Amino acid sequence: MSGHLRITLRRSPIGSTPRQRQVLRGLGLRRIDSSVLRQDDPAIRGMVAKVAHLVRVETIAGPEGGRP
Repeated sequence: MSGHLRITLRRSPIGSTPRQRQVLRGLGLRRIDSSVLRQDDPAIRGMVAKVAHLVRVETIAGPEGGRP
């Protein structure tokens, strides 16, 4: 996997489990419509899978060996 993921918080974490809120905090998402850019790797993909119902994910393909 190469490139980056833009992860945007779309729904409120109110009513979600404490574990899901911890995952959102680990991703760096705090407010609705806030976005973060993260490296596309299996650890981040696993975190996104746990909160998929709360976030929107976009794949950003950057140049090889460089930053997007």
